[in-house]
Amino acid sequence: MFIAMNRFRVNPERVEEFEQIWLERESHLQGLPGFVEFHMLRGPEKEDHVLYASHTIWRSREDFEAWTHSEAFRAAHANAGQSKREGLYLGPPNFEGFEVIQTVGNASDA
Repeated sequence: MFIAMNRFRVNPERVEEFEQIWLERESHLQGLPGFVEFHMLRGPEKEDHVLYASHTIWRSREDFEAWTHSEAFRAAHANAGQSKREGLYLGPPNFEGFEVIQTVGNASDA
């Protein structure tokens, strides 16, 4: 399993706009080979930003990398650089990719 994360530092005055963009966007992830699930996470609020992270789980790193070279990826990111979003983000997203080495489930869910 592979987890792909992007961390975003968002202008505190534009949090509602940021969340609306993500809630309304077409992700183009459903049905992709190896895609498991996606989460958008809201983190701590600092003086100058609110931290968010997109968290995508893939069956393998290869499945994730195939997605990054796909038409679905290009479609999902087509509007990422729109000028109306200037000042929304405090810097570019910070990508982090993780290979899962252990998973612990809840025995009561079995």
